[in-house]
Amino acid sequence: MLCTTLFRTPARLPLRPLFRSISTLPSNPHIYIFPNPSQPTNSHILTLLPTEPPSQNLSIGTTTKIPPTPDSLTENPHFLSILNDVLRLHATEDPLVQGQAAAFASTSGSALGSGGMFFPQQPKRKLPRSGGGGGTAGDGAGGASSQGGAGGGGRGGWLHVSDMRAPPDYGRIAWPEDIFGSLEVDGKGEFVAGGGEVKGNWQASGSYRIITREGILGLSDFLRGKLVERLKEEEKKGL
Repeated sequence: MLCTTLFRTPARLPLRPLFRSISTLPSNPHIYIFPNPSQPTNSHILTLLPTEPPSQNLSIGTTTKIPPTPDSLTENPHFLSILNDVLRLHATEDPLVQGQAAAFASTSGSALGSGGMFFPQQPKRKLPRSGGGGGTAGDGAGGASSQGGAGGGGRGGWLHVSDMRAPPDYGRIAWPEDIFGSLEVDGKGEFVAGGGEVKGNWQASGSYRIITREGILGLSDFLRGKLVERLKEEEKKGL
């Protein structure tokens, strides 16, 4: 009697697409890390876009250490100019900034003492630019260059927009390297209109640093979303 042995063909498993996980900074999961093609062994590109390969022109900068430090990070000036332009156009739309403006007109806002979040309008004069190389450009006319003032008091003044990595105590302003810039606010807590498409009178601080010992680029969800939208637009242009 002949026995026939049957062999079953192993069932084919569905092919799984191969994905390379993209690393992000533990301290800021919105910032992606890529090897730097020009120096693959000891340099990394930091960017807010997950696109691979990354655009170094749109990156935050390059770092020789992970996590990055103030000494290891080389800031990208083009990114800083884009960041400042996004803040110029959209800072007044940020709910957090709007809340600060409302506090400016309130009793508590007007009662902020020296070193507070706001300072009264002063006679217009040309002030020297703040230091801190690598920061966004500014003409020094905004509130970021002042350390004093007694708040609104019904007269209006300047509201500081600062990085969220090290929020200042109530009634105090952030360190110069944490201040993106300032917005002019009137005595009612409303933003003073800027020119053209600008909804507020924005003055860049000129002293902002992307990274300090306190952390790296801490934007609100709203402003980070606007910045990413702008970077994607620039990416489509091939910049």
